[in-house]
Amino acid sequence: MISVTVPPNYKPSEKEPYMNPVMLEYFRNKLIKWKADIVREADLTLQELQDDGGMQEPDITDRASAETEVALELRTRDRQRKLISKIDEALERIERNEYGFCEETGEPIGIKRLDARPIATLTVDAQERHERKERTQRDERE
Repeated sequence: MISVTVPPNYKPSEKEPYMNPVMLEYFRNKLIKWKADIVREADLTLQELQDDGGMQEPDITDRASAETEVALELRTRDRQRKLISKIDEALERIERNEYGFCEETGEPIGIKRLDARPIATLTVDAQERHERKERTQRDERE
């Protein structure tokens, strides 16, 4: 990939060519920063769990509360681990020049949607169809 510098305060616009090199670099930087933030939070959580690990709460209610907090934190970290995987997939799509286009229709996903959800792989319409299909299949199973 060609090295591109994103101008300070750059925001992608509908007026420029879709997924031009600067726009792709903007999204690549956004994804890399997001991933780094998640990893940093996970490291802090791990450190906190290790620091608190040896401390036993004498009161059973306090212990149950602490264990619930740990369980919630671990579930959050698991979701974020899955999110990192999606971020990595988005970065791979950028490298293959496939980023920003719907996996289902091939249409542009749209700058506003990608800015809000940079790991999006479907247009809003395709996502709604996908969710309706999932709901229908779930309702049929129940």
